[in-house]
Amino acid sequence: MKVVSKQTNSKMCFICGMDNPIGLKAQFYNMEDGSVATIFKYREEHQSFPFRVHGGLVGTMLDEMGLRAVWAKYGEEVYGVTMTMEIKLRKPAPYNEDLIGVGKVVSETSRTYEIDTKIMDKNKSVIASGKLMYFKAKPSQIVGDIDPHEEMCYLINDDVKDIDL
Repeated sequence: MKVVSKQTNSKMCFICGMDNPIGLKAQFYNMEDGSVATIFKYREEHQSFPFRVHGGLVGTMLDEMGLRAVWAKYGEEVYGVTMTMEIKLRKPAPYNEDLIGVGKVVSETSRTYEIDTKIMDKNKSVIASGKLMYFKAKPSQIVGDIDPHEEMCYLINDDVKDIDL
């Protein structure tokens, strides 16, 4: 599927923070169908049992894709916070392998967004999925008088034009 644009990365977020030494440094792409996608790898230090990523970290990626899906649909000036997450861990998530994350806003009300997210392996088999409800909020309601754009300061150019979803 065609990539239409790229989202910014933060400094210290565990998922997208480029300055976080233990983070995933995931890049996020706005797709032609209005969804968001990422290709990323967990590392050995993200494990629970050997050769398996900790389920909480799988859930963390599903959660990140919630806001990223909102941004894919409405732009990076729009914010929200997680209200609920229903996660299904379908099979162990491996580390040191490329994985694909996808998220899409499926409905909204005047106060909330409902978002479906998933993580797939290289064969497009679903590893985990999530149904998230995000509460619409202004940045000032989330972080006070801190400008979130100071944290979300990296736009990393690359040649990704297509992601096989």
